[in-house]
Amino acid sequence: MSLPGRSYLAAGLVWLAMLAGCGRASVDAHFHAEEPPRQLSAWGVFDVSSGGLELSQGTIPYDLNTPLFTDYAHKLRTIWIPGDAPPATYRSGDVPDFPVGTVISKTFYYPRAEPGSATVKQSDDPPGQVNPQLRDLGMVRLIETRLLVRRADAWHALSYVWNDDQTDAVLTKIGAAKRMTLIGDDGTAQDFTYIVPNTNQCAGCHADNATTRALAPLGVRPRHLNKAYAHDGQMLNQLEYLETLAYLTGLPATDEIATNADWTDPSAPLDARARSYLDINCSHCHNPVGPADTSGLDLSMSATVGPALGICKLPIAAGAGTGGRAFSIVPGDPDASILHYRMVSTDPGSMMPELGRALEHQEGTALIRAWIAQMEGACGT
Repeated sequence: MSLPGRSYLAAGLVWLAMLAGCGRASVDAHFHAEEPPRQLSAWGVFDVSSGGLELSQGTIPYDLNTPLFTDYAHKLRTIWIPGDAPPATYRSGDVPDFPVGTVISKTFYYPRAEPGSATVKQSDDPPGQVNPQLRDLGMVRLIETRLLVRRADAWHALSYVWNDDQTDAVLTKIGAAKRMTLIGDDGTAQDFTYIVPNTNQCAGCHADNATTRALAPLGVRPRHLNKAYAHDGQMLNQLEYLETLAYLTGLPATDEIATNADWTDPSAPLDARARSYLDINCSHCHNPVGPADTSGLDLSMSATVGPALGICKLPIAAGAGTGGRAFSIVPGDPDASILHYRMVSTDPGSMMPELGRALEHQEGTALIRAWIAQMEGACGT
């Protein structure tokens, strides 16, 4: 469905879009076409002046079927398109063609173990909605907000680090390190250092084509977004909702869109869950044209089952990261598989992904372990 008169229609619809779990701010979002402002608040994507996080008019939250793991951090993801800009154009299997002025944000935060406490805890976000804890910032610790901004020449990545008072976040190019203590589901405390990426590290992930080196959003591909989310007090398909707001055009029927599985859904096939997990966590590097193309390992959803996916594949560029193992994946034997070893490791010389985590994602590695364990076959020596 294609909607004319986007600026007027979308404005009316967005003003009615009171999203469940989060209020609407009185501030307006702004596009900065050249020099980025030093303060995150200048973008107007959301407002925290009332002690809770409120989205501005037209800032639309979204979620992924299977999200990227970042040391158990929670993430508020949003899209904003200026009212005078055309909608994004749907592209099958790829990032929609967003107009100049688009601002995509991702805010990383943790629930506090107690109100005002510096210790944070592991917990789950409510599915398909903005976390209600963001209505009271005393209950959460805001760490950073990353922006992807579509300017006339290309996408640009920006990182903002939140101040201790959680009144605003400040632009950084060199990144930051935050010492933290995380309380796990079992009550065990774990100290770690959360790393805010520097500008080059942002490009290392978002430039998923090693030839063009152009930055691009990762999570807004249709296969990640094709799911329900709480909009206007109703559970609505995210892609259809964006089309209704005239943020997206050219959308086919959503049941015709290839869709990643929810990695936590026990009713989904194990293979679909594991492949979806590897796709979002690894394929921005491990794809046929990605930064890790010299490894010969393809962990995207389109990879053919066999050596390209790692099954009985000899390492090419892993070096000491093999842990003495011979093959990327040994069917039936996760302990002999380089892939599982590197995902479990927290050694900077061996761990994968290299960026974005200091901790093992125990639930994720358990999924990959189960996936490898049920595989049949053997590798030659």
